[in-house]
Amino acid sequence: MAKNLSAYLKELKKKSPEDLVTITKAVNPADFDVTAILKHLEVSGLFPLLMFENPKNLKGKTSPFKLVTNVFATRQRCATAMDLDPERWKLDLSLEYAKRESNPIEPEIITRKESPVKEVIKTGRDVDLRDFPIVRHHEMDGGPYIDMTVVAKDPDEGFYNVAFLRNQYKAPQKLGIHMSPRHNWTIFRKNEEKNRPTPVIIVVSHHPAFYLGALNVAHFGVDDYKLIGGIMAEPLRLVPSETWGKNFLVPADADIVIEGEILPQVREVEGPFGEFPGTYGPQRWRPVIEVRAITHKKDAIYQDVFVGHRDNWILGGIPKEGSVFSAIKGVVPTVKAVHFAISGSCRFNCYIAIDKKVEGEEKQAALMALAQCDFVKNVIVVDADIDPFNEQEVMWAVATRMQPDNDIDVIRNIKANTLDPSLVHDIRGSKMIINATMPTDRPFADRVNVPVDALKRVKLADFIPDAALKRVPRFYDSVRSR
Repeated sequence: MAKNLSAYLKELKKKSPEDLVTITKAVNPADFDVTAILKHLEVSGLFPLLMFENPKNLKGKTSPFKLVTNVFATRQRCATAMDLDPERWKLDLSLEYAKRESNPIEPEIITRKESPVKEVIKTGRDVDLRDFPIVRHHEMDGGPYIDMTVVAKDPDEGFYNVAFLRNQYKAPQKLGIHMSPRHNWTIFRKNEEKNRPTPVIIVVSHHPAFYLGALNVAHFGVDDYKLIGGIMAEPLRLVPSETWGKNFLVPADADIVIEGEILPQVREVEGPFGEFPGTYGPQRWRPVIEVRAITHKKDAIYQDVFVGHRDNWILGGIPKEGSVFSAIKGVVPTVKAVHFAISGSCRFNCYIAIDKKVEGEEKQAALMALAQCDFVKNVIVVDADIDPFNEQEVMWAVATRMQPDNDIDVIRNIKANTLDPSLVHDIRGSKMIINATMPTDRPFADRVNVPVDALKRVKLADFIPDAALKRVPRFYDSVRSR
């Protein structure tokens, strides 16, 4: 059976029922009800997947679509999405992603009759975005936003590019879109230079592995439909669109697909919008999408990502870890793990563990990370005895194995991410490499440890009753938003 959102939810309910919370009480997503609930849970250190059964749409009525969010807020759920044991949420998840990314799978084209997303088709005057429970996420947002993936097709070479882009609701058949100067923006500019519209689709709901695949960091020109198939470990099933037919294929197993065109030479005010760093992206003049068609399953679920929080961060971090790991391994074969930390929104802070053999390997690894992913701002390289998924250990290595005057490198006037709020200029910034590894060319203090044989011999249960252990307060290291 082809992978889809409903299949994933059934699997999650079977394997980890405590991870899925259903809310039956009516909520108004456009009035911050959904994000207020998510924030309350976040403050309590809870990150379940939420299913809202009775959300209101933009008409103020009960939407025919259920709303699901916070799907990616734990790495364990992402492991489940990739058919891995949830206990393999650390290094194995990243390595499996890297393995699958290097083995793309050709898509499979099927008929409209076979395609769940074609069960309901709306075109022309029947198209009305107000039927959806579109979420307004943060206080200063310019309006409700659809924050899922946008697919564009290169007009010259015909490959598909899939990217998470924000789309502001403006009218029943109009959206405002923000694109950073990356792949989809390049496709749009190619078309706009010839004064022609850019066909795009918004894949609002699909299996989580589809979205993990969408966030690969492959170079421009690689077909994302093939890469997504690799991450899903099966061919991505495609079907001709309603608007452009076989000239533009859409995911057949998506719950909801919106078809539209980015108009050339048209700009309107868009934003502000609470973005992935946890700060607002400013209001700007941005292009406009004219919506042409909406197709969906009869029992479709509307999906949203809680942007600027763990749901957004972890989703973006895992694909980057896998891609960066593969890139580093080509020049530093002893790389052990790569982690994009929550403290840097799983974009800006990259921790790399290597089994260093000669001086300079740590800097080579860091430079590969910066080259592979332009989101990366701060790279910390540690030894193999440090767990890069444990930020306390990483900071301990920085505190004890690094001297600022010798082990910090700053690269100035380099292309940065436009959503970094600390930028002085629109696009240029600086990046930092911290070498927190032990030197190989001189003696260095050993790390303290309790003998392994003692740990095996002494069992905690033999000395402290289980009931007493359960009464001891537990403290977890976690990053909580304000």
